[in-house]
Amino acid sequence: MLWLGCGPAASADGIQVQKAALISAEDGYVLEADFEVTLTHTLQEALNKGVPLYFTLEFELVRPRWYWLNARLANTRQEYRLSYNALTRQYRVGLSTLYRNFASLAEALEFLSRVRVREIAEPGALDTGSSYRAALRLRLDSSQLPRSFRVSAVGSREWTISSDWHRWTVSP
Repeated sequence: MLWLGCGPAASADGIQVQKAALISAEDGYVLEADFEVTLTHTLQEALNKGVPLYFTLEFELVRPRWYWLNARLANTRQEYRLSYNALTRQYRVGLSTLYRNFASLAEALEFLSRVRVREIAEPGALDTGSSYRAALRLRLDSSQLPRSFRVSAVGSREWTISSDWHRWTVSP
């Protein structure tokens, strides 16, 4: 007898956007986004052998105009570095000059999955009553892989994971 579809659904390798929002705060607008990041077996193997993985978060905020080209209000890129230290048996996530260590890959990916960016727009930059279009994605930057891995990465699904562009309307 065959059992089909009885177990829990396995999540696909890649990056999925769970939610994204642009929130008004006292010191400007804050981007809050949650992703589900699942590494392929090949990426996990490379990471555990000491190959750092670089992820790039891309965000853009546009004011659509019917009479001219759209006005780009924000275009932000943020780079994350995920690495494994075999000596300490810890995973490390780096953002600019800030680093944080984790005991497991699951904890490191959970931290990487929760994005909070403050430098999106100054207070009052968005007009009340207007509509803006926001777009966001998180992807593995395969151009930052060591040269020997980049050859394998070209056109391979094992080495390229990315979320689709997540688009939504912002109305302050």
